[in-house]
Amino acid sequence: MLNSICSRRPRGRAAALFATLCVLTWSAGPSATTARAQDYPAKRVTIIVPFAAGGSADVYGRILAQHLQQDLGQPFTVENRPGAGAILGTEAVKNAPPDGYTLLLMSNTHTVNETLIPKKSYALMRDLMPVAPINFADLVLVTRPKLGISSIADLIKVSKEKPGGVTFASSGPGTPYHMAGEMFKAMAGVNIVHVPYRGSSGARTDVLAGHVDMMFDAPTTMVQFVKSGEVQALATTGKTKSADMPDLPTVGDTVPGYEAVIWLGVMAPRGTPAAIIEKLNASISKIVRQPDIQASWKKQGAEPMVMSPAQFTDYMNADIKKWADVIRLSGVKLD
Repeated sequence: MLNSICSRRPRGRAAALFATLCVLTWSAGPSATTARAQDYPAKRVTIIVPFAAGGSADVYGRILAQHLQQDLGQPFTVENRPGAGAILGTEAVKNAPPDGYTLLLMSNTHTVNETLIPKKSYALMRDLMPVAPINFADLVLVTRPKLGISSIADLIKVSKEKPGGVTFASSGPGTPYHMAGEMFKAMAGVNIVHVPYRGSSGARTDVLAGHVDMMFDAPTTMVQFVKSGEVQALATTGKTKSADMPDLPTVGDTVPGYEAVIWLGVMAPRGTPAAIIEKLNASISKIVRQPDIQASWKKQGAEPMVMSPAQFTDYMNADIKKWADVIRLSGVKLD
């Protein structure tokens, strides 16, 4: 309507006033979003972590929030909203205004959920926008010592000789620890029974106590028990050997193509201005490139990830497909 009015050509004294009004109208249009992005953030930003406090997502989310606050000059606070396999917190972000002031700290639990939990109030790539990845970490596969297994080849042999006779613990259905096991089952062609827990702590405790045979776990958490002999480490789960456990082979050395890691990233509600997404991506990328950050994370077994929003989008789409294939092959379903 304003463009229609401005297309008219008034005469006389109104001409100068009209010209000024139309210039202001035209300049306010396309540049308004850019101006908001330049001023962003102008107030507190909330990062919703849809997992319990104390886990890796929470820990790295708080580190990221601290450095974003230093870099962008406004408070960045973490709010934990766990529940329903990360769905509750994700819904909160999906329903937030798309203005960059509510962000999601997500993990590959989200890409698994796209297939494992299809009936949700949101579709990840439809309702949220990838901003930037943060880091990834390998897992380590450990067994209770009395199981008498010292290699992946041994594990496969025993599992095939006694289908269903070996159990593996996880931090819950759909979590990276669980899906690492399901991928192993599918690719190695073995029948190993899943024993889910409400968090990795309970799963780890029962493996250490000998109640469950094995577990995929974070190396930084499990390395102390490997060194003490309380568990037997068989392999790590990345493409290459772990810096924390360089003497261990990878699962992929025995099961070609196997790779299962935990990764973290940031997303925003769909419709968030591209300029704000780019600004956040640039800040996060700068933070994870910092030598002190990288050195600290590597001690914890985490490797930084740097991608553009477009590259992160491609990465996430590929991860969704990867886990969809694993779920289809394994037949895993939520109870």
